[in-house]
Amino acid sequence: MRAMVLKKASPIETNPLVLEDVPVTQPAGREILLEISACGVCRTELDEIEGRLPTKLPVIPGHQIVGRIKDLGPDASRYRIGQRLGVAWIYRACGLCCFCNRGLENLCDRFMGTGCDADGGYAEYILVHEDFAYPIPDTFEDHEAAPLLCAGAIGYRALKLTGMRDGETIGLFGFGSSAHIQFQLIKYLFPTSRIFVFTRRKGDAPSELAMKMGADWVGETGETPPEKLDCAIDTTPIGSPVKEALRNLEKGGRLVMNLIRKETPITDLDYASHLWGEREVKSVANITRTDVQEFLEVAAKIPIRPEVKKFRLEEANEALLMLKRGQYRGSGVLIIKC
Repeated sequence: MRAMVLKKASPIETNPLVLEDVPVTQPAGREILLEISACGVCRTELDEIEGRLPTKLPVIPGHQIVGRIKDLGPDASRYRIGQRLGVAWIYRACGLCCFCNRGLENLCDRFMGTGCDADGGYAEYILVHEDFAYPIPDTFEDHEAAPLLCAGAIGYRALKLTGMRDGETIGLFGFGSSAHIQFQLIKYLFPTSRIFVFTRRKGDAPSELAMKMGADWVGETGETPPEKLDCAIDTTPIGSPVKEALRNLEKGGRLVMNLIRKETPITDLDYASHLWGEREVKSVANITRTDVQEFLEVAAKIPIRPEVKKFRLEEANEALLMLKRGQYRGSGVLIIKC
């Protein structure tokens, strides 16, 4: 099969992903073999490729995967040949530890990330355990479903962690793949709430998308919004928006950081100015299967429609470089098979 393979951590500007022909492994036990049609492009891949996130090497990145079952292991019985399924960031968890037993498999010490600890979706096929794959609602095309499996599902988890209630004001710092899906979720779940969006600069692609979608206010990170934020979600790769989010957070408010790594440090936090007043900072760590299942159900009801920029498999380096530079709106998706 064709696959984009990472052999050495390097800046994305050096085109580190190499198109290779690699063997297809046949499923054993309860594994299934998916023929991939689409795979979303995520900033976590940049963290892997550029060395901020420990990753097995060589590795095939990609963890927002949509495909159809090509083959079943001898003990696999949950799905049928030809069925359309998705694979998300959670590739495996132990199922036995105290975290798994409490429904917090995202915190499992043996958590495995798809496309990080196991080969992922920048390829024509993927092998996965049947318990870690999800039926895709019929309302979504393959390229629409791909971003829902991480950008959407992790955004759903982040939103739950804010503790937001209808009528409150939320700030979204960054307006990329995850935030523009969160926006639609917030509008559905909290119809009388206000959404303030903070982007890198006025007139950039994310700010234009936020205005198009009907944000109540759009400004640059560093500006002061019309009112305090009851909660906020940060999806940006740099440290400075954390201070800005806390500066604009109402007393008792919570900032949820919806990302795995920051490219630059979080600096200059002052307890009195940023944290005092029972303000909270909470991180999102990975994702559970329940998050994915619940989100796909609510996404189909809305229905959520991601804005998608399509790329070919061999354009993965270009797609990631454009993501790093903020050169497209919404979600990038590799089209593996039409």
